[in-house]
Amino acid sequence: MAITNGPLLNAVAASQKQLLSTNYLDLASTANQGWAQQYLPDLMEAEAEVFGPRTISGFLSQVGAEEAMSADQVVWSEQSRLHISLIGTIVLAGNVDSSGANGSFTVVSDIDGNVSGDGFTVADHGVRLNDIVLISTPGKVSRALVRKIDGADIGIVAYDEATLTGHATTASACTLLVIGSEYKKGDNYGGLTTKGSNEPTFKSFSNKPIILKDNYTVSGSDVSRIGWVETTSEEGGSGYLWYLKAEADTRARFNDHLEMAMLESVKTSNSSNVDGTLGQTANLSGTEGLFAAIESRGNITSGVTGVNAATDLAEFDAILAEFDKQGAIEENMMFVNRATSLAMDDMLASMNSYGAGGTSYGVFNNSEDMALNLGFSGFRRGSYDFYKSDFRYLNDKATRGGINATAGSDAIRGVVIPAGVSSVYDQALGKNLKRPFLHVRYRASQTDDRRMKSWVTGSVGAATSALDAMEIHMLSERCLVTQGANNFMMMK
Repeated sequence: MAITNGPLLNAVAASQKQLLSTNYLDLASTANQGWAQQYLPDLMEAEAEVFGPRTISGFLSQVGAEEAMSADQVVWSEQSRLHISLIGTIVLAGNVDSSGANGSFTVVSDIDGNVSGDGFTVADHGVRLNDIVLISTPGKVSRALVRKIDGADIGIVAYDEATLTGHATTASACTLLVIGSEYKKGDNYGGLTTKGSNEPTFKSFSNKPIILKDNYTVSGSDVSRIGWVETTSEEGGSGYLWYLKAEADTRARFNDHLEMAMLESVKTSNSSNVDGTLGQTANLSGTEGLFAAIESRGNITSGVTGVNAATDLAEFDAILAEFDKQGAIEENMMFVNRATSLAMDDMLASMNSYGAGGTSYGVFNNSEDMALNLGFSGFRRGSYDFYKSDFRYLNDKATRGGINATAGSDAIRGVVIPAGVSSVYDQALGKNLKRPFLHVRYRASQTDDRRMKSWVTGSVGAATSALDAMEIHMLSERCLVTQGANNFMMMK
């Protein structure tokens, strides 16, 4: 079934700063008989709210917090993994050297795919002499002892096999995991002194705030003009002065921009036309939004069908398996579009053995005297709790909902965000702090709070200049901090 939109929807805000002729009931027109008729028309003065709640802000307030900062950037650190697990290539060559090694493992990257950076290099991998390791390739796992280390090459000898055989020698197809160590009596820990002790590492991330601005200007004459339409705003204000509605709409749109920018923004690349070094005033350098953070440091699922993510338990089990590899945060919030939300409802309803045969009273807290509830707000799978909520930003045709219709593989169906807080080291304060995984940092000091500034200039109302107009200015300087992005999941 195809749905066709009406051609006269007020889909785009007009740029004019006054009532338009198309917004008036023309009583002078011939078609309406004008004032020549003796019958007074029934004027419905109240403006109809045909789009429902038009704002999309509120997502970040549900899942995060806001904190002030007084610097040009925010820097935070995240712990690395505790155990040593490497990806590489195994070579099977019998007794390959005088150390007694009957195979070797060449380090390619760590378990997260890092080759260098973030405190890791293939030559300084942390494996030491006399370490006990698991060697795993598709279809086979062996226990071995480290007998030689030569940079990225690790010589190993099997514990319970004459030689290391039966392993796939495909490049980067082998995983090495350190599970302990074994030394002979009286050994002086030569492996530790030769290779050195393993120091904890951390990953450091940063983001910088961007400055967002908007304004609304109305002349002094228009302020005093009264229209016949009784307008309303999302904040509940109403009246017959059109500029009140225009100012309220501008403010509501700016509040939405504050959230949309924190979701969609990206940092500029070196080749970008807007690239700029931190502190330069001539160029702009962007900021890392939520979606960019998840794509670069988090997890992405495309769903079983490639259309809607998480449409059956098999896909959710895959999500759980990935979370097990990361922080294993038990409680997670899911913010999804309508199609994915309905697919999840269908998935959960299908788990009821009586669902196919008709209404199952009681299982969904339904009764014969109430409407059948086919929606679910959450569920538990394994040791994980998922709480589902519709994400208006992904549904509204005037925001991401319209973009997703033609975005193809770049369409975003939803995000899974861990609930609770994480412990991180704040370099500005010099101590560990517990903060929500997701929070907004805004610029503020004792002199100026730039979380959401608004001020009025001109000669209308509180006169500040000779300008015969009212200028309403709005400004914010903020960025989003996405901590532990490895615990986030994007549904595409």
